[in-house]
Amino acid sequence: MSPRILVTGGSGFIAGVLIRQLLAAGWQVNTTVRDLAREPALRRQLGADAGDAREQLRCFAADLLADAGWAEAAAGCSHVAHVASPLPAGVPREASELIVPARDGALRALKAARDAGVQRFVMTSSVAAISYGHGPGEHHFTEDDWTRLQTPGIPPYVQSKTIAERAARDWVAREGGGLEFCTVNPSVVLGPVASADYSASVVLVKSLLQGRMPALPNIGFGIVDVRDVAELHWRALNAPGMADERFIACGGFLWLREIAAILRAELGEQAGRVPTLQMPDWAVRLLARFSPMVRAAASELGTARHQDASHAKDVLGWVPRPPREAIVQTARDLIRLGVVQR
Repeated sequence: MSPRILVTGGSGFIAGVLIRQLLAAGWQVNTTVRDLAREPALRRQLGADAGDAREQLRCFAADLLADAGWAEAAAGCSHVAHVASPLPAGVPREASELIVPARDGALRALKAARDAGVQRFVMTSSVAAISYGHGPGEHHFTEDDWTRLQTPGIPPYVQSKTIAERAARDWVAREGGGLEFCTVNPSVVLGPVASADYSASVVLVKSLLQGRMPALPNIGFGIVDVRDVAELHWRALNAPGMADERFIACGGFLWLREIAAILRAELGEQAGRVPTLQMPDWAVRLLARFSPMVRAAASELGTARHQDASHAKDVLGWVPRPPREAIVQTARDLIRLGVVQR
């Protein structure tokens, strides 16, 4: 009999790719959405609206901030991939707007999984829980590192991912019983975009293509393809001995100027609005006085966070695509879908 898995947040960027992979491999999949009115569109997007695939996929209404629906969603499952977590396009007014759903949603999913007798629980965390609060400059991080929340100015999203993962690990150690728990910690996730209801993570490429930045601040990011993130989840769900494991998912670090150069080189005229000039640090700091988004960028100036994915490669045989491929695929899909006009 095929295993049954709960993948939370089925309409999400990573979850969609993972669900398609699971369905193709014959798994029975339960997934959660906040509103079942979204189920028909989700089934069409996942290619699970007809035939055997329709029977393979079940949708349940469940919200990170409420208890209802979680027990039903986890019932009969041997595995859980907890992918659902808030990812804003902007900066929230209060950090609690992200911290509470990220932390409490993870704990709800864990409790439901334990009570349903789930064997393996893979949680999507982030390198945000690993590589912040260590000061400016160049850093190299592994899974042994944690974000230092006591450092002033830690962004709300970073706080939410760190607090949620720590809370989940503490809960499993204290109350998890035989539940086998591990995390996948991606960097900025790009790659194929399935619909105009896109993830906030692709706003980086969208903003460059639309020319919303007059010039390029001296900041950079680790980049990973969404297909590789889903593949790492798949491997963590299937490999033996995953208890307490943690896996960085990163294909490499790139400065924003390098990302812009890739877009211009690969897309030609379609990247005509991508800025070419470097913004001086003093200008970024000046603009930061008036914009929360720029303020977040100002705190990153000159900081290179290299996130080492050797552990995932060595333990699980994971091989990520080059960041260039993820960047270009994101851009082409945003143009194809009409999110970015040519």
